[in-house]
Amino acid sequence: MTNESGATNALPAHLAPNRFRIFLEDLDLPVDIGFHDFEIGTPQRLRVTVQLEVDETHFPSSDRVAEAWNYDLLRSAILRMAEGRRFNLQETFAREVYALVAARPGVLAIRVVTSKPDVYADCAGVGVEISSL
Repeated sequence: MTNESGATNALPAHLAPNRFRIFLEDLDLPVDIGFHDFEIGTPQRLRVTVQLEVDETHFPSSDRVAEAWNYDLLRSAILRMAEGRRFNLQETFAREVYALVAARPGVLAIRVVTSKPDVYADCAGVGVEISSL
């Protein structure tokens, strides 16, 4: 048996996929975030990574665009959320991204990581993670 690209679908049973993950890694965006006086009103760089596991029916099984997970929608929804308000805490921002992704059909599990890369000169970043993965 062959698929649309002509490749053979003769996978051994023990190698059949059982997880279908999609991710957006290190989206770098300006966010008005922080509770210190010097942070308020001064957007900071925030990095966001979102990983999600979807059920097989929501993961493309062919090379048709109609089946694709639209990364643009995910990215633009996070950007709109960041532009639309200010946040005191990364934890709040991460929870809102998590809820945004959780509302999508077929999502089984989620991981959201946020990080402020410019807080300390001696570390890559400070951040939070929320995950059901």
